Amino acid sequence: MHDESPDLASTETDPWDGDPRLADYFDQAWPAVLAFHDLLVQEGELRGLIGPRELTRLWERHLLNSAAAVRFLPETGLIVDVGSGAGLPGVVVAAMRPHAQVMLVEPMERRVSWLNDVVQATGLTNVEVRRARAQELDGAVEADAVTARAVAALDKLYRWTAPLVRDGGSVVAMKGARADEELIVAAKAMRAVGLVDGKVHETVTIPGTEPTRVVTAVRRVRGVR
Repeated sequence: MHDESPDLASTETDPWDGDPRLADYFDQAWPAVLAFHDLLVQEGELRGLIGPRELTRLWERHLLNSAAAVRFLPETGLIVDVGSGAGLPGVVVAAMRPHAQVMLVEPMERRVSWLNDVVQATGLTNVEVRRARAQELDGAVEADAVTARAVAALDKLYRWTAPLVRDGGSVVAMKGARADEELIVAAKAMRAVGLVDGKVHETVTIPGTEPTRVVTAVRRVRGVR
């Protein structure tokens, strides 16, 4: 006799689906963010971008989590999202910062194809998808801010991303529970690449969600000590 019980991950739903607070929070970005969410539901698992259990927590764990970084980003200029993968946080950033130009940087061809499909489906006009590694863009871009989510430990991430940021620009990384420890470990790397003022921020998007840890650092203006 075999177990015919259904896979729980396939029958559960995201508790945030249909919550009116989502549309209120995302405001003018809501149509694009909702279209992105729906595309992740329809194709994310099939295309190897998210696991089946993530479908029941897309809003809080991924989309609202990504949105938490937006308050630390400029409203205009160039924002480069490295290791974009499924488009988190870059697509959410582009939707919520419509007057900025957002470059989604991703080395894997199948993910680049996905990101191009997302841009088309969401109707976002302020997005460029670039197939590359962050290290390959040194000297090719000068960003006002660089974002990263689940890409690498901070010491390594800073070596990859600081060369892409203009003087006075920032690196905004989304991190987990060990963010403070990572920042301490990264102190030497920060000094070496000209980053200062490293801070860990715990920020909440909608009351009731888990706080997101966002680590910010600023590219020192050369010639200023």
